[in-house]
Amino acid sequence: MRAVVQRVKNASVYVDGEAISQIGTGLVVLIGISSEDSDRDMEYIAEKCVNLRIFEDAGDVMNLSVKDIGGEILLVSQFTLYGDARKGRRPSYIKAATPDAARDLFEKCVYLFRKKYEKIQIGKFQAEMQVSLVNDGPVTILLDSKKEF
Repeated sequence: MRAVVQRVKNASVYVDGEAISQIGTGLVVLIGISSEDSDRDMEYIAEKCVNLRIFEDAGDVMNLSVKDIGGEILLVSQFTLYGDARKGRRPSYIKAATPDAARDLFEKCVYLFRKKYEKIQIGKFQAEMQVSLVNDGPVTILLDSKKEF
């Protein structure tokens, strides 16, 4: 499982021109699910994101988590995180989970996030979404449950 974690001032997800999810200060987490992911991978990503210390404390040191500041988390499924563009010009998505498998895993991942922290919003799975955000810092962290990077 892969995640792109962005510290934001605010973010919104739109589907067909309608805002379906909005958050204030917190994290936008884009989640890519592979065909090889398990409960262990989801647990790793959820735990890491909820406790990632990327918000400043009183001394301007990134020492606080989203939980510490009472922020929000917006989870968005994004299969393109498993796009492999090393060969040719068109990315291959062969490592991405099938839509049905990914839907089940994404729903389970949302459940795990909500067990760890209550302020969770989500995008719409397998929909054409427009994600609007104000990246704060900018701070962007890449996570991979297999620790490939």
